[in-house]
Formats: sequence, C-alpha cells, structure tokens
Amino acid sequence: MPQRSMLTHSDIWNAIDRLAARSGKSASGLAKAAGLDPTTFNKSKRITPEGRPRWPSTESIAKSLAATGVTVDAFVALITERGGAVQQVPLIGLAEAGAGGFFDDGGFPVGKGWDEIAFPAVNDEHAYALEISGESMQPAYRDGTVIIVSPSSPIRRGDRVVVKTKDGEVMAKELKRRTGKAIELRSLNPAHPERTLSTNDVLWIARIVWASQ
Repeated sequence: MPQRSMLTHSDIWNAIDRLAARSGKSASGLAKAAGLDPTTFNKSKRITPEGRPRWPSTESIAKSLAATGVTVDAFVALITERGGAVQQVPLIGLAEAGAGGFFDDGGFPVGKGWDEIAFPAVNDEHAYALEISGESMQPAYRDGTVIIVSPSSPIRRGDRVVVKTKDGEVMAKELKRRTGKAIELRSLNPAHPERTLSTNDVLWIARIVWASQ
C-alpha cells in the first residue's frame, strides 16, 4: 500500500497563496482582511533568519478562513491542489508604480521591491499585478482591488489600460481613442475628466486583463 506523503511547509504556504488569489487579494491583503499584521504572510516571513521554515499559526489561518468565508474542508482542498495552474505574479501598489526602477522602457516589470501574488496562469510571462489604493477610481475599482496587467496583450479601443508617462505618472484609464499623435483616455470615475496625452509624453501603455472586484 503506497505511503501517503507528509504535509510540507510549501504545501501550507501555497494553500495560503491560493486562498489569497481566489479572494482577489495579495498575501498582505489577505492578512489585513483577517485583522493580522500586513506582513504576516509575506515571503520574507516564511523562513527564519537562521534559515529554518516558519509555519503559519493556526490562529492566522483560522482568521483568514473567517475573513474569506472559506471552510476548513475547502482550505484542505487548496493544500492538496498541487498541480493547479497557478503562477506567481509580481505585485506592487499602483501609487508606488510611478517611482523609478520598477519597469523598463517597454513597461515590463524589473528590479526589486515587488511582492508576489499567486494567480491562475495567464498567457503572458511578463504579467504583473497592481493594487489600487484610495477611492478615486470608484465605482470601477475600489480601494484594495488588485488588477492584473498584461504588457504583451494587444490593446483595442474600449480596453481598460495602465499608462505611464515620461514624467512618472501612472494611471488606470479606459482607452477612448489612439492616433499617431495622441492617446485619448476616459476616466474610470465619472467625476474625473478625460485625459488626452501626446504620444511623445507616454512611456508605455498596457492592457488590464483582470480585476479582483
């Protein structure tokens, strides 16, 4: 009779990542929703400074299940879901994305300072996640919404996009019209005006392919 494999450190942490992803949250977002310190589930907290595995507490798991409405049985299923098509996607706050060092000139994520979020595999190895903060994009995106951005996906009129200007401004908008000289953008919040940018002032534009809320 084959011996059952033991529960491993990575099994538990992968299940927490899947729980966060299915709730449309980052690991830190899940911790905040559970009333825990936002860094409780961070990658850096999973190994001690001495290099030993650090396991999540039963209390932190219980609070996370309560916050997401997931049963213990469903969480056990996430533990055993070892072959699921989930990839680690780089994550950063939209408000932070305007700082230098996070993107190359083509809009692909580079450098350090990114967190990670487990997400069902997307057809773009360069896809990344941005977490919305504030209320300026309601009703489309609320505070805490995570959006997945695919810099390799084609962009059409009416698509929601992330745009970065050469001045370092990063914004999420709807593409209204694009010509050789200008990019016209519609604000996601109807209380905010539309924007027209010269193509010379735009560093890159990338399509939003998914949002958690």
